[in-house]
Amino acid sequence: MELTFWGVRGSIPAPGPGTVRYGGNTSCVSLRTGAGRLIVLDCGTGARNLGITLMGGPFAKGRGEGSILLSHAHWDHIQGFPFFEPAFVKGNSFHLYGGNNVSRTLAETLEGQMDQPNFPVDLGAMGAKVSFRDVPEGEAVEIDDGQGGKVRVTNARGNHPQGVFAFRVEHGGKAVVYATDTEHYEGRIDEKLAALAKDAAILIYDSQYTPEEYGTKKGWGHSTFEEGAKLAKLAGAKKLVLYHHDPMQNDAAVREKEKRAKAVFPDVIAAHEGLVLDV
Repeated sequence: MELTFWGVRGSIPAPGPGTVRYGGNTSCVSLRTGAGRLIVLDCGTGARNLGITLMGGPFAKGRGEGSILLSHAHWDHIQGFPFFEPAFVKGNSFHLYGGNNVSRTLAETLEGQMDQPNFPVDLGAMGAKVSFRDVPEGEAVEIDDGQGGKVRVTNARGNHPQGVFAFRVEHGGKAVVYATDTEHYEGRIDEKLAALAKDAAILIYDSQYTPEEYGTKKGWGHSTFEEGAKLAKLAGAKKLVLYHHDPMQNDAAVREKEKRAKAVFPDVIAAHEGLVLDV
């Protein structure tokens, strides 16, 4: 599997000269199997650049298929979906999976984002075939890997206002865990996330704050690099990726966060736009 990071920022896009190194787009990561099967984790504003890149291949001709896993429906995780160009090409197909965290279904939530007066075209204007599946906590999903095998996706609820899902994506004996927008519990490890991340090759973890910043942000639904390191150690994860950087953190601040994290967990990297990792 190959991971590519298209948006790594949290809460709101943060473009500008101070965020050039790590990027200002919000949450979006793509995963490719060896046969090229596409799985997208969240559709923040980074999804726009992913879509532009995909239009250089089969998706431009209406011969593309992909799956999209949505951790939750806060704006910084879905705002790029209406600008995801391959979804407007007839012949393409996308299968969307997510939790029903509030009163509406996943389909109703995305329809609402594109409803007047918020957006000029509605969800029905997308030419691709788009299907939705609300997944309960703990239910496994199997996705065709393009080679006659399956990619297995399991989930667990995190700790975030209005709910969030963390995902474990397994293929070829390797696992990637995507745990964004989840707040640690003081004095104990989140047992659900620890079980989900057990022996993962890569743990992508919400590290929005430093421990100092977290003091005034308790209850906001985000965590720190320090807690990510604790979770990675306990779960036996091989590599930790710091993710969902605070919009107030410039490049120097993210770089310093990474440096401090390395002192706790050596195999760690702060996610940046364009980062590619082999699993």
